[in-house]
Amino acid sequence: MSAEGPPRGANSAPSGGSAAAKPQAWGDHVRAEGPPRGANSAPSGGSAAAKPQAWGDHIRHVYGRFLEVLVSALMIVLFVEVTLGVVFRAIGASLIWYDEIASVLLAWLTFYGAALGSLKRAHIGCPELVQAMPWPTRRILNIVAQLFVIGFFVLLGGVGIEIMPILATDALVSVPEIPMSVVQSVIPISSILIVIAELLHLVDLIRERAPAEPTGGLSLSEGLH
Repeated sequence: MSAEGPPRGANSAPSGGSAAAKPQAWGDHVRAEGPPRGANSAPSGGSAAAKPQAWGDHIRHVYGRFLEVLVSALMIVLFVEVTLGVVFRAIGASLIWYDEIASVLLAWLTFYGAALGSLKRAHIGCPELVQAMPWPTRRILNIVAQLFVIGFFVLLGGVGIEIMPILATDALVSVPEIPMSVVQSVIPISSILIVIAELLHLVDLIRERAPAEPTGGLSLSEGLH
């Protein structure tokens, strides 16, 4: 028997080592191929939640660029107008309209700049007091404050629109061709712009579910230095 070798059928039974290696090799093959088809078709919760935030940031960016261009244009026009007034006065040929027009441009710059400041959260505030409050109280207080601000500027814009026909009969003293309704139109227009900026911030406050670092409002101490 020893000379003839092992009996027939001895090689048909797999050894224990090779049988154990097959499942491991199959697992390595699955890992190498990656997840099954269709696994990437379901969107992740993070990407789905990030879409509204990205859309809001895009709107804020476009709106901010619009206000920056508007305020920059007013600054350039005001600079040119005042410079011309100084030059003509120095040569003895004063412009009778430059002082009044400069006052109007400065008022427009103030109102439209306030809209840009609202969007940038750059108005002077006292965030230290609010940040010292618990998060739920702070969130509710911020939302209520935003509603008051929006309500105020809605009221201001409505009153500004109502007085426009009354002012249409008046005009600038030095430039009678410009009616006062055009000059005072900055009140309702800037109110609308501020309301849009405050609404964007209100949406952020409503969607915010966790405390975040303060992003708006200079502290009183920073504003005075």
